[in-house]
Amino acid sequence: MSAALMAFAKWLQGTAYAQYISSSDWVYPFVQLTHFTGLSLWIGTDLALDFRLLGLGRKRQTAADLSRSLFAWNWAGFAIAVCGGFSLFAGSATKYVINPAFLVKLGILVPCALIVHIINQQKAKMWGAKAEVPGVARCMGLLELLLWLCVVAAAVSIPSFEIFGS
Repeated sequence: MSAALMAFAKWLQGTAYAQYISSSDWVYPFVQLTHFTGLSLWIGTDLALDFRLLGLGRKRQTAADLSRSLFAWNWAGFAIAVCGGFSLFAGSATKYVINPAFLVKLGILVPCALIVHIINQQKAKMWGAKAEVPGVARCMGLLELLLWLCVVAAAVSIPSFEIFGS
């Protein structure tokens, strides 16, 4: 681990903002609720589009129409999840930067899941113009589903890898 990353984590965790979150009986659960709400909105709208790209579910809308309908909700969920996640991270930054499950989660989420997510949103307009979705769209929908599964598996493993006393 880089000394600069640990120095940043120590600085962030020492800020008044992080101290307030980690020391309050009600702020931390509220921030956690906010993060999970954002994740539910973000991942839920992603899954709806991915399932549509896979040809699953009702076909009342094309993938392109569904993508347009969910676009604002999807990015609102993303923004809420990032704000909540950063706030949770700030409260225990020194523990998170040495947690292997957290590092795997971010390692999958940032370069892979976000890139695939953005590609799917952009390409769904072209792929989903017709009722029948092309094979490449199905593969990308499946890839995003699998990446989300990996992110969730890593996220729920974070408590199992906590290193106490850091």
